[in-house]
Amino acid sequence: MPQAQAKKPEDYIEPLNINGLQGRMFRLPPPRNHDREILFIYGQHSTLERWWGLSLVLNRYGAVTMPDLPGFGGMDTFYSIGKKPTIDNLADYLATFIKLRYKRKHITIAGMSLGFVIVTRMLQRYPELTERVDMLVSIVGFAHHDDFVFSKGRVRFYKFACTIFSKRVPAWIFRYVFLQPAWLRRVYQHSRNAKQKFENKEGDDFDATMNMEINLWHKNDLRTQMFTNLEMFNLNNCDVPLPLPVWHVDVAADRYFNNQVVEQHYRVIFTDYKVARSNVDSHAPSVIADAKSAGPYVPLVLRKELAKKP
Repeated sequence: MPQAQAKKPEDYIEPLNINGLQGRMFRLPPPRNHDREILFIYGQHSTLERWWGLSLVLNRYGAVTMPDLPGFGGMDTFYSIGKKPTIDNLADYLATFIKLRYKRKHITIAGMSLGFVIVTRMLQRYPELTERVDMLVSIVGFAHHDDFVFSKGRVRFYKFACTIFSKRVPAWIFRYVFLQPAWLRRVYQHSRNAKQKFENKEGDDFDATMNMEINLWHKNDLRTQMFTNLEMFNLNNCDVPLPLPVWHVDVAADRYFNNQVVEQHYRVIFTDYKVARSNVDSHAPSVIADAKSAGPYVPLVLRKELAKKP
């Protein structure tokens, strides 16, 4: 069992500076007899600490590295250097990280939701990097705006709201009025998108979940979240095929994506598609998930593949 399991996430966090953007990254050392290098790219509403449990699961099969993304996890935003958080810019940032961190090493890349969108676009923009990917894993990822299960009316509403709150002044007002801890503690658990997160949580579990949610809302830049939402609602990653197979973890009760449509789009992009079905009832692990709770997002069939020598 990896040594990391006996410690805390802060023991494995170090500073990250890329192109003048300050952030952090995880680096979990490999367990004995496993030399796989796993790069994990998280999705929206994230910090490194949120993914500690899933990182420990992946760490059983190799070293795990997880960088912050600009505007997420407390990292400086693209806006701070005069850029927008487009999928292309995020893909360029990721390519720079890989070139600096891994040099010519082969790596396994796993992306979570939006994280896999960024990974796909990065490989499409930097095809020379595909030769260094020994395994590609999508965890509840997607490839096209048609993958969403939302109605057209709901998408129009989301686009309208995201357009407004991706602008500086509305985002500032929202941040300092509706994201105040006292307000979040009172209303957030009752909102449409958060009800599932707080189901069956009481006492210490409820408090820990609420504290993490407040931290996530404050550590993740609101403008970046809203702009990347718009990018996702207009996404099309299907124009450039990639010479790689993909392992895809889908969730039986995913409330965001249609698994059959995601598969169709993945088969257009990748040379082969292999699915690892997880029977959990949520798109992502709890924000306070430990290794046991996050484990189902790495199903047994995928674990067997990761256990093989790369």
